[in-house]
Amino acid sequence: MALSFGQHNIGIDLGTSNTYVYVEGKGIVLREPSVVARNTETNEIIAVGEEARDMLGRTPASIAAIRPMRDGVIADYDTTVAMISYYMKKALGGRVGKPFVTLGVPAKITAVERRAVIDAARVAGARDAYVLDEPFAAAIGAGLPVMEPTGSMVVDFGGGTTDVATISLGGIVSARSTRFAGDKLNEAIISYVRNNNNLAIGESTAERLKIEVGTVSLEEAKTLPACTARGRDLLTGLPKTVEVPAIDIAQAIQDPINEIVNAIRETLESTQPEIAADVIDHGMVLTGGGAQLKGLPEIIEGVTKVSVHVAEDPMDAVVKGVGESLKSLEVLRRN
Repeated sequence: MALSFGQHNIGIDLGTSNTYVYVEGKGIVLREPSVVARNTETNEIIAVGEEARDMLGRTPASIAAIRPMRDGVIADYDTTVAMISYYMKKALGGRVGKPFVTLGVPAKITAVERRAVIDAARVAGARDAYVLDEPFAAAIGAGLPVMEPTGSMVVDFGGGTTDVATISLGGIVSARSTRFAGDKLNEAIISYVRNNNNLAIGESTAERLKIEVGTVSLEEAKTLPACTARGRDLLTGLPKTVEVPAIDIAQAIQDPINEIVNAIRETLESTQPEIAADVIDHGMVLTGGGAQLKGLPEIIEGVTKVSVHVAEDPMDAVVKGVGESLKSLEVLRRN
């Protein structure tokens, strides 16, 4: 494929929680939150990424801090376009030209949702745009032999969706996509703390609790220290600080974790016997931010009786795979 001199194509993992950008020839150049701050009166973009994330829950009436992606798909089209445009320009360092862009998308989104992602990238400045299923991209990024006649299995545990897929000969054999993912864990923690501590906490606090003391093992949680949470006392309306035991966080996330484990089990049950045999031999690989949750591999192994491995740099797996796909744009064009 002939490209203009100096042209760099871009791979984007457009996640619900975070956006990762890969520039051909350079690798991963950006890791930023998928958040945009917009002036509601003038429609002007105030901030994007980390600066906008710091505004969540802290903005005046005239400014809205928005997460334009929900459950892995576009929830606010215009804001998503602005976010993609901002990250493309930042990744290319202001370089002129229209790059080809490949974006990771959940495996089970609709044709309309896929088209919305492609259109958003084109409007944002892409010469043309293509999409790649996130579990397939994650498998590439994790170094699995996706083009060989052997079965591989990947679980991509992201912020908006958890995608589970078995892969062989360059394609997805069976897949499940559930919206029980990182955001649902945060919502469960917010609800649990509200109901058990009479404390209203925000999304960022729930995320911090999950990262600091989150584990799916109730036994392990008993050995972990409590974590401090600050919020609003629901009884007095005043600011309050409480100590939240790790066991509370573990109990809070049990239901969404069970839904994810069920999706993994159902995917295995619908997989061809030959592929299932390969998965038993080689195990499955966890990618995405949720892959780092303590105790998760052991829980999955206990239910499926299949060995589980966490990918090296699990949060980068999808964008690495999307970036690798830039070498085969002619293949993406045919899909």
